[in-house]
Amino acid sequence: MRLFTALLGGFLLSLSSAHAQKTYVHCGRLLDVRTGRIQPEMTIVVEQGRVAAVQNGYATGSGADKTIDLKNKTVMPGLLDMHVHLEHQTSKTNQLDEFIQNPADVAFASLEYARKTLMAGFTTVRDLGGSGVNVALRNSINRGQVVGPRIFTAAKSLSGTGGHADPTNGYRQDLMGNPGPADGVVNSPDEGRQAVRQQYKNGADLIKITATGGVLSVAKDGSSAQMTEAEIRAIVETAHDLGLKVACHAHGAEGMKRAIRAGVTSIEHGTLMDDETMKLMKKNGTWYVPTITAGKSVADSAKIVGYYPALVTPKAQSIGPKLQATFGRAYKAGVKIAFGTDAGVFRHGANGLEFAYMVEAGMPPIEALRAATVYAADLLGQSDQLGTLETGKLADIVAVEGDPLQDITTMQRVRFVMKQGIVFKQE
Repeated sequence: MRLFTALLGGFLLSLSSAHAQKTYVHCGRLLDVRTGRIQPEMTIVVEQGRVAAVQNGYATGSGADKTIDLKNKTVMPGLLDMHVHLEHQTSKTNQLDEFIQNPADVAFASLEYARKTLMAGFTTVRDLGGSGVNVALRNSINRGQVVGPRIFTAAKSLSGTGGHADPTNGYRQDLMGNPGPADGVVNSPDEGRQAVRQQYKNGADLIKITATGGVLSVAKDGSSAQMTEAEIRAIVETAHDLGLKVACHAHGAEGMKRAIRAGVTSIEHGTLMDDETMKLMKKNGTWYVPTITAGKSVADSAKIVGYYPALVTPKAQSIGPKLQATFGRAYKAGVKIAFGTDAGVFRHGANGLEFAYMVEAGMPPIEALRAATVYAADLLGQSDQLGTLETGKLADIVAVEGDPLQDITTMQRVRFVMKQGIVFKQE
């Protein structure tokens, strides 16, 4: 008994010591994303996965503590991508894959996509629609079983019959069936409420709707309104009752206006938004997540003969190239913008390309970085945990070489990644 007590005491002592251990991150240049200032020779103290302190100079701890040398790097908060799809990645065989891949195949592929996303410096993402594998992926990452970003997932997207998120678009008629609310297909306010409750039951952190047609769905129209305002309003009200926000895929202006009036949290893509839509977004405080990289990627892929089904190619050629210009107009108009890429439509891990496209369209580098930190955390409702390196917040830290305020392309080459106090990458 005494031996057991001694062993237990030793175990508890070692456990206590491990919890007490601190990590001192020496930052040659620390970017304060709120002020836009780069502070030289700073130390971030990390304890139990959180920022314990941010200090001037290079501080050190006791012999049990760790020190990480980033004296030749620019350090900043972990990045947030507000629009990804971690279950898939673009390829010429995407349409066929739906018929030959089992959920386990999707899940195993998603592990690599998640790892690449984290290695690119994106410590938190919103996964805006998949099959439900995204819920399991989130849970596995949270349990520490696999490597990936912190995920807030919409589980399965919602749409009307034949809409962008109808899972049987492009199928043979005998395979189409009649998907309903359990499959994310709604055709009335009541079905909208049922679909929200189903996704909540399935483990969704937020709701994603597709208020207009889309580019990559195998359907003719890519921009017309495909949900009524009453349907959207019922979805939003039900989601809010359950504590969930609503993200809205939309390309056409009419679908956006219906969604904004109905109270969605964010408009995704927003390709054909007009001045009236922008004014409405500003009035309602609606966020815009532009996904410029996706627009450029689908336009490029559409040039490859046979890459997309025949119904998709003209939509990709028409809608894709317009996203960057729309983003530039929305920024100048004062619409609230959060960073999002639609990774999966292009290769995972290349999320950092979005920064350069945003700057190219007229957004200052510091604003692009705020969009992926402070503003994205605000959109998520996680400003108390994420978005800045302040005492008490989660220790999500990334670092790059050079000065991203002078050369935004450095964000495509992240050299250090810490998520919640654990180092996943150090070059």
